[in-house]
Amino acid sequence: MRRKSKASVSANSLMPSREVALGLLGGGLLMGLAPVNAWPLAWIAMIPLWKLANESYRSHRYMLTGAAIWGLAYHGTALSWILWWVKPVLAMGVPVVAGVVIALFAWLFISVWGAAIGMTWIVLLRQVGRWQPLGGGRQILVGTALWCTVEWVWSRGPLYWTSLSYTQSPHNLVGLQLTQISGPITVTAAIVAVNGLLAIALSTVQATTGQATTGQATTGQAITGQVTGPNRAALLFRRSTPAIALFLTLHLLGLILYSRPLMDRPDQSLAVGLVQGNIPTSEKLSASGIRASRQIYLDGYEALVKEGAQLVITPEGSIAQTWKTFTQDSDLLMRAVVSNRVPLLLGTFAHTDMVNDQGPLTQSLLLLSPQEKVVGRYNKVKLVPLGEYIPFERVMRAVIGRFIPWQSLAPGRASQQLQTPFGPMAAGICYESAFAELFRQQVNRGGQLIITSSNNDPYPPRQMMQHHAQDVMRAVENSRWEMRVTNTGISGVVDPKGRSRWISEPGEWVTHIDTLYRRQHKTLYVRWGDWLTPLLLLLSALCLFLNKPFSE
Repeated sequence: MRRKSKASVSANSLMPSREVALGLLGGGLLMGLAPVNAWPLAWIAMIPLWKLANESYRSHRYMLTGAAIWGLAYHGTALSWILWWVKPVLAMGVPVVAGVVIALFAWLFISVWGAAIGMTWIVLLRQVGRWQPLGGGRQILVGTALWCTVEWVWSRGPLYWTSLSYTQSPHNLVGLQLTQISGPITVTAAIVAVNGLLAIALSTVQATTGQATTGQATTGQAITGQVTGPNRAALLFRRSTPAIALFLTLHLLGLILYSRPLMDRPDQSLAVGLVQGNIPTSEKLSASGIRASRQIYLDGYEALVKEGAQLVITPEGSIAQTWKTFTQDSDLLMRAVVSNRVPLLLGTFAHTDMVNDQGPLTQSLLLLSPQEKVVGRYNKVKLVPLGEYIPFERVMRAVIGRFIPWQSLAPGRASQQLQTPFGPMAAGICYESAFAELFRQQVNRGGQLIITSSNNDPYPPRQMMQHHAQDVMRAVENSRWEMRVTNTGISGVVDPKGRSRWISEPGEWVTHIDTLYRRQHKTLYVRWGDWLTPLLLLLSALCLFLNKPFSE
């Protein structure tokens, strides 16, 4: 009986080896650590995943398992703050054991959902490679186009937070300027392409130094001899030149965009104030908490009016009570607005039919005007699964209904616009900060400022900074001033370059007033949306078809 060679056994194995799995795990962890404080890690963290994609001779299960390891490490690390969700769940009356199970399930499910981006990508790239062999620059083009396509699809779904692009926010402001071209996908494409070029360079050097495994010739590089010692580092640097050149060129373009002056007009200035109430969710849901919230936000509003605020903003759900049109004239906050003649953007709940106080409830921002009425409204579009709505509600309630004491909220329309006495504005509530297209559409319809209103209780500072990083990207890609107000922090003011002009400390009651400027300028992204992804797909198709023999 003929004995199989070690190379054959390795090539047909169903699971990655320990060394390969550790490499993928390490790469995913590096990407998970990149957001907020370690953005350079993102430019090397995908190398193990790209090297896995290069090994097209591997079994289908091998490739999927490897991509899952990388993806779970990335998304699981970046989203570890979700485990703190157990606190508001318990505050809603859910038993402790059930609350822990719900929080663990939410973290694991969302991590798996994010990991599916890389798994889908590697399957698609593998299928394209089977139809038309890939290598070198063509593989980078096709791989980048496919990643952008998969991420675009995920961004239209209900769960989305960990785009590769947000790993660069808020500190790589030069790189983030690229989002003005085609949105966050521009930065994602850059990260994927640079990692791919580095992976090819590393595989080539390993092959040259005799460390290649069977099948690494798929990178289009042949083994040319043995290289050891310092010569290996020099060879790696030479092979990495395309990646380094691409990285530097893109950042040079970003620097040019970053260096352009804002050219804000004084007559478009607006003094906007915010109140960071710092009221724990477990307290503000009670009757006494609602009364305390009204007093806290009333005090903050009046203090800001005295400082000269022209508009005051409160956090998401700052008053955890349904707004009643029939009794609004006696509401303390409405009476203060009428008395002081300064509009208040109030985070609260309201019926879809607010005139008659009927219909499902929405998570809303209501603009209270000195005319003693609500003149503007924004309803949250992207609701949080298992927090603001129950997916597959009939089934879920039939199975675990006794552990779900809350009702689903109704989503707002994507076509809505927040109208104010100062002109239209773009708005978002909490989780929506991750959905770039939602803000782009509002800015394209005339939004002159961006306002985001969030809770963020009981999450740790890591989540708060990630949330701030998402809002920084929205300010840059839309070229708008942005004010973000939260309940427990971190609130802030961001300019169109992504610079944080002011940020609050978490866990404190804070009022702040700042000057923002209304803008009408529209970036390429605002005008055309994500045009880069279809362009990359078109170039990939042309590259594949033009290279395919006519005999086929």
